[in-house]
Amino acid sequence: MKKGDTIEGYVTKYDFPNIGHVTVEEDGEIFDIKIKNAIIGQKVRGVINKKKHGLLEARLGEILERSPEETAIPCPHFRECGGCTYQTFPYKSQLKIKEKQILDMLKKSLGENAADIDEAYEGILGSIDESEYRNKMEFSFGDEYKGGPLALGMHKRGSTYDVVNTFECNIVDEDYRSILRVTKEFFEKYNLPFFHKMTHEGVLRHLCVRKGRKTGEILVFLVTSSQWINYFDEEKWTAVLNDWKNSLLNIKTKGTFAGILHVNNDCLADAVRDEGKIILYGRDYFEEELLGLRFKISLFSFFQNNSLAAEILYSKVKDYLLFDVSNKPVVYDLYTGTGTIAQLISGATSKTVGVEIVEEAVAAARESAERNGISNCEFIAGDVLKCLDDIKVLPDYIILDPPRDGINPKALEKILNYGVKRIVYVSCKPSSLARDLSFFYDKGYMIKKLCLTDLFPSTYHCETVCMLEYTGE
Repeated sequence: MKKGDTIEGYVTKYDFPNIGHVTVEEDGEIFDIKIKNAIIGQKVRGVINKKKHGLLEARLGEILERSPEETAIPCPHFRECGGCTYQTFPYKSQLKIKEKQILDMLKKSLGENAADIDEAYEGILGSIDESEYRNKMEFSFGDEYKGGPLALGMHKRGSTYDVVNTFECNIVDEDYRSILRVTKEFFEKYNLPFFHKMTHEGVLRHLCVRKGRKTGEILVFLVTSSQWINYFDEEKWTAVLNDWKNSLLNIKTKGTFAGILHVNNDCLADAVRDEGKIILYGRDYFEEELLGLRFKISLFSFFQNNSLAAEILYSKVKDYLLFDVSNKPVVYDLYTGTGTIAQLISGATSKTVGVEIVEEAVAAARESAERNGISNCEFIAGDVLKCLDDIKVLPDYIILDPPRDGINPKALEKILNYGVKRIVYVSCKPSSLARDLSFFYDKGYMIKKLCLTDLFPSTYHCETVCMLEYTGE
């Protein structure tokens, strides 16, 4: 088989994160073809677009037959939007798919120690909210096709350029949808161009919305390039931003606006960055409550996207870390974000040290700890690899909650050299955990407890929590 060939077949295998396998026979030879976004049980048609070292990959063209388990009704954007994968599956089926994918991958990574996964595994914990669960969304400005009208929403499935209007998105609540719709209609009137990734010309880049599930506080920030100066003088641009702010304040929302901001971003990468912000209304943070504590969350601070499911996740982390502890240990919470885990376990520790590279997140963590009356948490701003050498108190236990790419190998070596009795690793990208596990085993650690916690219904993402103990072997 060669590039450009059309193939048809049933998806009989499904790998993390969203890779289906179709087996095709041609001229007596059997081919295993990978197809992204094809789900087990479906019959699909695709076109081979990659052939490297004998491995074939195809681009999904059409779903000819749905899986027998696809009985749920998705939102109207499902086929076009690239945000969700499993909306046609009932939630219980989604959990089974995630569970099998992740466990298979972790067992493969452990090789001869794969049986440890079965012995340690305690099940998958589902989200309380199956829809309208997200407390953060980053929407993009663009067009649905080249030269088309302004769009504001999510990237089209399989495209890095086209954007789909997602005014009926069902993983966020009505406040998000109203803010999205009003913002798009507002800027259409001014005929302002969106920022083109190829030419690096244009103004409108992103609309970011964060909202506390329990507090109802809403934080909105509009991200643009500084090229607005090609269309307005400073006085007129200020007036435009104020009019946009007022259009949002006129929405009948269920929540309340904590802040509305404008953020400047001239970097070439398609990422939301702060190169100067202006508060148009309120303040530059919102607050959320978890397990009886209240947290300050700034624009770019990491905070779990599903607040109610995060409570389940963090309760499991605390249980894994401290289930048999009678004394009060010293705990490192590395990649601490806004210090949520550190503060939630603080009552059972003598000291918790949180390290986080985002300075504004550390500032928010310190302020939240003070408001919550917590005095035994120390938060350090900096890279984990560099900061560990400067921390004087040694840990008894360590919590790891790294970003999607996992842990820098040099930092992981330092962490494992402490030789602490117990480490709890929280992974939002199971493939990064699978890669790192061999380092733990090489240093004498083995998995003793393992569970999955779903914070992302309708998508292929899932949190993995594992407790590793030092065996000295």
